[in-house]
Formats: sequence, structure tokens, C-alpha cells
Amino acid sequence: MTSYGMPFLLEDKTGKLTGSHFVDINDRLRLTLRCTARGPTHATYIIYGASGTDSNKPLVALDFGPNNSLGTITLGSGPQVPMNSFLESSPIGSAKSRKFIGSDGQQYRWSWRTAQNEEWTCTNASNHQVASYSLKVPGEPEYDHSSGCVLTIEEAYPHLAAEMLASLTIMRHIVTHDL
Repeated sequence: MTSYGMPFLLEDKTGKLTGSHFVDINDRLRLTLRCTARGPTHATYIIYGASGTDSNKPLVALDFGPNNSLGTITLGSGPQVPMNSFLESSPIGSAKSRKFIGSDGQQYRWSWRTAQNEEWTCTNASNHQVASYSLKVPGEPEYDHSSGCVLTIEEAYPHLAAEMLASLTIMRHIVTHDL
């Protein structure tokens, strides 16, 4: 992949947890979050790659339980893992700050509203920011086919993009449903 010296800026087309397209403004990366099943006992979301060799390939499955409870996550063809095990809260931390181990074996942590102008911030074990999710700035004009929200992933981490989107989606779900 060509290095641009800048992060992936994935425009969140809808800003909704129920599904969206995430498209890099330089068209280097595309992901789709799609609800594939919804019923009284569960809701299933799939994250698809939408570019290159991952085109239309399911990368992650998120299966939420009854009453919007946390369920399981499946990365690729791996096993189903309880979301509470995948995204662990620390004993002294808030539910709005959770850590996970990426497929690269490294630890990452999503935290809610810890950085100015960012709704969510993801750092690695060295406390280096690797991703963030920002909401549309109040007063900013409306855009056609865009929510104004952006998922930013540092350029060195495209291999974790689907995991970043999946873990962010779970974190947003936790806050939205006060879990």
C-alpha cells in the first residue's frame, strides 16, 4: 500500500450504529457496517471490506443479545468471543474505557471523550493514539451523503481497520444503551 504520510480519514456516511459506509477521503480504504438480522432476541451486524482483496468479504460479525445486551464478536473465520471478553473494562475504569488485544497481539484501549474534539480515542499500550472517532462539529453545514463524522486510523494500522471499526461499534453501543 502506498504511504501518504497521513492517517486514513474514514468518512462515516450515516453516523448511525444501525449501518454505514466508511470511506477514506483518499479512497485507500473502504468498510461497510451492515445490519443483516434484527429480531427480539438478537441483532447481527457484519463489517465488510469494500476495496481490494477484501471487497464484499465479511471481516467481522457482531451479534448483540436481547434488549441490546452485549453478545459475541467473530473476527474473520475465528471463534465467537463474548464481547465482554474481547473488550475488557479495567477494574478501576469506566464502562466507557475498555481495552482489547488486536490481531497483531498488541493491546489497544478505546476511551470516551478523553481528547478535545474527539468522541472516542484509541491508544496502544504506549499511550500513542492509533485511532479516533469525531462527531460533526456543531454549526458545520450539512453534507450530501455524509454525517460529518470521521473515523481516523493512523496510517501504520490499516491491518486493524476492521477491528477498530468493530470495537468502536461495540463501544458506541455500550454508551448508547447505557450498558
